[in-house]
Amino acid sequence: MSGPVRPGASRPPQRVRGAGLLTAALLASLWLEELSDQLVFGGHLDAYGIVPRHLSSLGHIFTAPFLHADFVHLIGNTLPLAILAFLSALGGAARFVLATLIIVVLGGGLVWLLARAGNHLGASELVFGYFGLLLASAWHERRPASLLTAGLALLLYGGALWGVLPSGGRISWESHLFGFVAGVVAAGWLRGARQPQQKKPRRLA
Repeated sequence: MSGPVRPGASRPPQRVRGAGLLTAALLASLWLEELSDQLVFGGHLDAYGIVPRHLSSLGHIFTAPFLHADFVHLIGNTLPLAILAFLSALGGAARFVLATLIIVVLGGGLVWLLARAGNHLGASELVFGYFGLLLASAWHERRPASLLTAGLALLLYGGALWGVLPSGGRISWESHLFGFVAGVVAAGWLRGARQPQQKKPRRLA
């Protein structure tokens, strides 16, 4: 005789499937944008990157992380974004969307306020944002799942942390740094938002 089916028994496969769908949607949007930019708009959509301290560019904090200078730039961001976004999305769809919004607004806002002159764009802000989110979530939660995902992220991309340090050239290390900071802040904020639910006593049947 089989026992009762627990309501949460199928949750892990659903989360994996949901994380995969969210990641696929994010990557598809980036590739569709770049294809449109290169084939239809002649690269002119790059004008919606962040130009620090220009008021006309302030709203571009919402567009800059989804733009790329060319396909080489996009290809370089695709794999790390796919892995780190997927690991982040395993925490739940609502949490992932809120974390992404915090990374875009806070990270992009700091780039607009403090970065060097130039046109800052690219999904590396999201890449480093999700990286910071995973590491800080593991620190706050200390749960096996969060520790495992953070450990995997460190194993694969721990060396990328050097990218938050000031460097010359055309690389926007500011997007790396402020994206990472925003991810850390998002982890703390979302943990605080979930605490009231965690304090509720369990209902026993």
